[in-house]
Amino acid sequence: MESRIQKTIDNLKANNMEVFYANSKEEIPEIVKGLLKENDVISCGGSVTLAECGVTDLMKSGNYRFLDRSQPGLTREDIQEIYRKTFFADAFLTSANAVTEKGELINVDGNGNRVTAICFGPKKVICIVGSNKIVPDVASGFKRVKTVAAPKNAVRLNTQTPCKTLGHCICPDGDIASGCNSPDRICAHYVVNGFQKEKGRINVIICSKPLGY
Repeated sequence: MESRIQKTIDNLKANNMEVFYANSKEEIPEIVKGLLKENDVISCGGSVTLAECGVTDLMKSGNYRFLDRSQPGLTREDIQEIYRKTFFADAFLTSANAVTEKGELINVDGNGNRVTAICFGPKKVICIVGSNKIVPDVASGFKRVKTVAAPKNAVRLNTQTPCKTLGHCICPDGDIASGCNSPDRICAHYVVNGFQKEKGRINVIICSKPLGY
């Protein structure tokens, strides 16, 4: 695993992304603090990883202007407005569904707000990835989404999709974007970030321990 992590780090850097290494999840909030300024406008994608490593608590600490879509009482229109405001945020915090040893970020999204913000808009992206999400290549990354990440998130979000009950996509070996036709489908948008043109915009924190789905 150590050699796979180092190979991944080297290739992410070659693809013009900044990379930080955390030996434990407890180290991650301090790394994130170093990438943010007090009163920065920040937002995030839905992520178990951010909660597990303490970054969700950091975002809610009051040191930043957090566009929090999870606060109680929000209407669907309110949440959509937060999605749009995120485009102008100083930083967007998220995880990835997978990262390849070739230095590519793989993300699959239902609404599209998370993958969109990773690609363009926020001045800085901070992506936190556990070692369990490192895969050899893009095909393996999307297979991981269909058999690991999407089913677990479907259970967490209580979606009415086949993967919630089957434990895998109905098309685990099909084309990359194949899947069900459920209105609750959470794998509608498929994005691979192979290179970051603006150096310093995408920052990847790789943890030696497993994190999230």
